[in-house]
Amino acid sequence: MGIEPEPHEELDTSEELDLVTAFFSEEHDAQSKVQVIRGLLEASGVPTVVAGHTSLPNLPCEVRVPKARLEEALRLIAESEAAGPRAAEEAEKLSEGSA
Repeated sequence: MGIEPEPHEELDTSEELDLVTAFFSEEHDAQSKVQVIRGLLEASGVPTVVAGHTSLPNLPCEVRVPKARLEEALRLIAESEAAGPRAAEEAEKLSEGSA
């Protein structure tokens, strides 16, 4: 009555999973900007890692994404910046109306 070990998954060591910087800020409000970008990307299905001193909001922070998702992340960030605050307000109103 032996117990068979579970098969191990092969470790993916491809460069596609390497993390690269999608957003960097060293402004006084870097922490809040990074959190907004992180939320935007994760809501769109792009995994993120925040690097930097998140406990000290006046120090540089960055958002890193898998190398394979960099173009998508940069596109999402650019679209968000182009849409501006008005788009965020409209999205909030729509989400309130559906609740």
